[in-house]
Amino acid sequence: MKGILLAGGTGTRLHPITRGVSKQLLPVYDKPMIYYPLSVLMLASVREVLVITTPDDRAQFERLLGDGSEFGIALSYAVQPEPNGIAQALVIGADHVGGDEVALVLGDNIFHGPGFSGMLRDARTGLRDGHDGCVLFGYPVKDPERYGVGEADADGRLLSIEEKPEKPRSDRAITGLYLYDAGAVEIARGLRPSPRGELEITDLNRAYLDQGRARLVDLGRGFAWLDTGTHESLIEAGLYVQVLENRQGIRIACLEEVALRMGYITPDACYALGEQQAKNGYGQYVMDVARAAR
Repeated sequence: MKGILLAGGTGTRLHPITRGVSKQLLPVYDKPMIYYPLSVLMLASVREVLVITTPDDRAQFERLLGDGSEFGIALSYAVQPEPNGIAQALVIGADHVGGDEVALVLGDNIFHGPGFSGMLRDARTGLRDGHDGCVLFGYPVKDPERYGVGEADADGRLLSIEEKPEKPRSDRAITGLYLYDAGAVEIARGLRPSPRGELEITDLNRAYLDQGRARLVDLGRGFAWLDTGTHESLIEAGLYVQVLENRQGIRIACLEEVALRMGYITPDACYALGEQQAKNGYGQYVMDVARAAR
């Protein structure tokens, strides 16, 4: 499976902050926002990731993440000149995806909760076995009319999907994590642009729904899904991470730790990454994790 991390857009809802820097490079408490969705792909055992960003911001992402080798993964970069829809990421990343399955994640989404790695593993198994062509992740919200909403049966089979419906059929918002089979690129290429000229991700998901091959995984209670697209939600996400990390003594979306736990890097390599940041608590944490794994 290949990964695509969409970190483009203009971040207009966060102006004036994002007039000079990409939204996905803003801090969410103790690490850049992009660390959070990248950690999701790593937890899904995706080691080849294409980061799609804007022409102006590409160099900054390359400076931050490099080629990914220090985390035991391979990162490449592409640009989306204009924000013409989430599904366009699959068209831009067609060569990267090749004929593989693909995991697409939005660069401003944060996921955290128990059993998440198992959910991702099961979702990949469903795609690999051919039972599913598309796996979406639903999250219960109190105001579903603000989101794309999915309705599923007792087995998780998607029954309907609507974009910001006036009368939602469920309270499950579709989150910014999408897993597809090898046919996703061709379906995306065949989509009709919206009146705004965008390739809509809902249209792509609906194509799989029409085939009867779309599944909705319920993240459920006790799970956190955070969208950091506004000033308020950005602060809330930072506070969530701060409280949890300080209370439990852990680090959410610590790429060095995820790489170590997944077996992508050795304890010695992890320790060396921590040493480079030894003057702060983040670096000390990485070193402690590496020591415990030796």
